[in-house]
Order: sequence, then structure tokens, then C-alpha cells
Amino acid sequence: MTSSISAWIWSERFWLPENVSWADLEHPPPGVEYPRVGQVLYAMPLAFFVFLLRLLFERLVAKPCARILQIQAGVPRRAQPNVVLERLYQSKMCPDTRQLEGLSKQLDWDVRKIQRWFRIRRNQDRPSTQKKFCESMWRFTFYLGIFFYAIRHLWVSPWMWDTRHCWYNFPFQPISPGQYNYYIAELAFYWSLMFSQFTDIRRKDFTVMLVHHMATIILITFSYANNMLRAGTLVMCVHDASDIFLEAAKLANYAKYQRLCDGLFVVFSISFFLTRLVIYPFWIVYSVLFESWEIVGPYQAWWLFNGLLLVLQTLHIIWFYLITRIAIKAIFKGKVSKDDRSDIESSSDEENCSSFSKREIYF
Repeated sequence: MTSSISAWIWSERFWLPENVSWADLEHPPPGVEYPRVGQVLYAMPLAFFVFLLRLLFERLVAKPCARILQIQAGVPRRAQPNVVLERLYQSKMCPDTRQLEGLSKQLDWDVRKIQRWFRIRRNQDRPSTQKKFCESMWRFTFYLGIFFYAIRHLWVSPWMWDTRHCWYNFPFQPISPGQYNYYIAELAFYWSLMFSQFTDIRRKDFTVMLVHHMATIILITFSYANNMLRAGTLVMCVHDASDIFLEAAKLANYAKYQRLCDGLFVVFSISFFLTRLVIYPFWIVYSVLFESWEIVGPYQAWWLFNGLLLVLQTLHIIWFYLITRIAIKAIFKGKVSKDDRSDIESSSDEENCSSFSKREIYF
């Protein structure tokens, strides 16, 4: 049963071009190494190590930096214990008008008091500024390090300068130590992010980020097994580039360096536009769509990968629209740390619920 399911998942007819088998990739010529599906399993224990490294980094490096910048952990005000309200809160953080009126009759509380309870309870679950600073500092450090590692490897790779090299002799392309290390490091990092979601304070975007991390892990795993490493390294490098500036802007925001935050966010907006709306579609996606068709020809997995890349490009367009709105406010109003991404408690409970449902698009 297990073997038949595995054979169905890893069907050669689906994943590989015509007249290519997994056996061809498992037995390369002497002195040549091709990617093997089993190698991605090494990322699992490495992900645990990355998770432990993150905890040490946040405790020994990020937290002292936060204290130097006078970013305090803070102790949120705790909501009055109430079994009825807590039960509803676990299913719906912002009750509607009908539910508020029902609770008011059931508890003999006025509606404003119930709204206030939910507002305090939401704030109680929000991570402190110091915790968010530590998390962003860890991601900033990783993205910066892995980006320069990727550039160091890609700079001497012919497919960075001519993407047609991604498809010459595909899938019989030897894997280099640099490619292997880069892929496994990225895969371990995203596995560690998924693990940490279950140990960190649960946030409103929990489900969205869980799906994002799972999709990223699946794409990295399947592109490795399919030996699309050359195109894959380009995709990952392009995405890491703009994330560096986003995390840097977050750090400045948490440290209350407003002008630096605004400037970094504008730089992030520009880098996001160049990498994900120019380089990614017109250089990488173009190569996967048209150059691979010309050199290799389409096969079943080819349609899947191109479909996912185009879905990702659609998300880039949506995200850039949101980023542009924030960047315009940063340029003309100097309000990057507030408005759509504010963590500051609203004076109005209705505004608080409304902003809570949309809060922290990026911060």
C-alpha cells in the first residue's frame, strides 16, 4: 500500500521529461552527483538545530540589543477572567453587534464593558515589542547571511548571466556543494519557522503563514527532487533580497527610529518592485515558461511549476499594491509605524476590531 502511494506521488511520467527515469538520476556518471529525493530529509534535524540557534540568538544577541535600544518587554494588562467571554474569544476575537447584545443580556454587562474586555484580551495575546524586535532581528540576520551566500555562489554560475543555462542538458545537471547547502539551509529555515508557529504566541495570521510555509517547503522539496536547482536558486535569491530591507525597517520601527524606518520601508518598496515585479517575471518566469519550452519541452510537472510561479506573481502584484499604499504614507505623511500596520490600541472599539482584522500587513 505504502509503496503504491509512493510510486503514485513520485510518478516518473509526471515529474520527469520524456525518456527520463529516476534510475537515470540515481546512477550518475563517475565524479558527478545529481540531487536525490532522500537528501531533503537532512533538512529536518537541521531545522531543529536552526530553531535552537534562533532561541540562543534571541536570548544572547537580540534581547541585549533590544535593551540597549531601550525596547522593553512590557507586561500587558490582563482581562478579567470570564468563562463565557473566553469561550467566545477562542472562536471569534471580534464579536459582532448581535453577539455583543446577547452577551450583554446574559452577563448583565453593558456593551462598552464587553467591548473593552475583548480589546484588553486581544492586546493580552499580542507579542511585546521586544519579542517582535528579537524575531525580526533573527530573520534579518538569516536573510542577510543567506543572500550573500547565494550571491557568492551564483556570481560564478553561468545561469545567473544567461538563464538558458538552467535548461541545457536538463535534468542531467550536476549539483554543486554550494547549491546543496543553499537549498538545505533554506528548507531547514522554513521548517523551523513552521515549528516555531506552534511555540510562539499565536497570531491572527497563523493560518495564512502556516499555508505560506507549507507551500514554500513543498516548492523547495519538489524543485530539488526534479533537479530544477538552477532556476530554484534564482527564485529564492530574488525573494530574499527585498526581505532584508523589510526586516530592517521593522527593527527601526520597533526601536522608534521613525525617519530611518520610513527610509528603509521606501527602499524595501523599491527593491520589492525591482526583484519581484521586474526581475522575477521578466527574467526567471520568462525563462521557466519560454526558454525551458524551447530547450527541454513541456511535461506534466512543467505545467505545475509554471502555474505555481504565476500564482506567486499574482500575489506579488497584490502585495505590492498594499506596500505602495504604506510607502505613500511614509513619503507624504511619515506614518509607516502607524495606520494600517499599527499595534497601538485604538480609542474606538469598533475601529480596534476593524484594524485588528487587517493589522500588521507587514509590521
